[in-house]
Amino acid sequence: MTVTVDPSEIAKFEAMAAEWWDPTGKFKPLHMMNPVRLDYITRQVAGEFGRDLSSERPFEGLRIVDIGCGGGLLCEPMARLGAEVVGVDAAERNIPVAQLHAEQSGLEIDYRHTTAEALAETGERFDVVLNMEVVEHVADPLAYLTACRALLKPGGLHLCSTINRNSKSFAMAIVGAEWVMRWLPKGTHEWSKFITPDELYDLMRRAGLEPVDRKGYVFNPVSWSWHISDRDLSVNYVTAALNPGTAA
Repeated sequence: MTVTVDPSEIAKFEAMAAEWWDPTGKFKPLHMMNPVRLDYITRQVAGEFGRDLSSERPFEGLRIVDIGCGGGLLCEPMARLGAEVVGVDAAERNIPVAQLHAEQSGLEIDYRHTTAEALAETGERFDVVLNMEVVEHVADPLAYLTACRALLKPGGLHLCSTINRNSKSFAMAIVGAEWVMRWLPKGTHEWSKFITPDELYDLMRRAGLEPVDRKGYVFNPVSWSWHISDRDLSVNYVTAALNPGTAA
């Protein structure tokens, strides 16, 4: 089994584990971005599986895994929408934080300290794999995406967001977010690990996935808010892909 976990990357998030649910803490950027992330995720899942988002529990009967779940910022809304949710993180300290918050929220979520590769080897399969802001932190993106594809049922949906690699992303994601605004500790991201949309599409195809959509997450410093863009993928972006065949 290929292990794509990068110990130095895990250590960064272990150190911040207790702050996952503090909207003004080290994960402030994720809290700010979360509404647009959820909008994209829910629309893609509803469209792919023919679900009505106006119903009370539209994702009832769907099995969703969030790889790199952190404190559960995406797991909890997926559970509220009716899905059976498994949250996976390679940073051990994140799991009890997520478990406690879910318990306080009255939600049943299966949180596990493991990796995508180890989970795939168990033979478990899911309708949806959420892979948000993780691929830029792993040691081997192709092997990691291959494991994510193996977790999908045939016809399953893979949603993956990351950061583009260009001069603007360096200015925004590293200089702006880490050095100037201090939203994240310095060194959280490595610009050389960022992946362009075309590179990610190529990696996903090589992993056995079929890319079907990509959008940008754009931050507006005037309104201090995020929105989804069809055209601007210059910094943060998200992709949707399908598992066209039989899961490995």
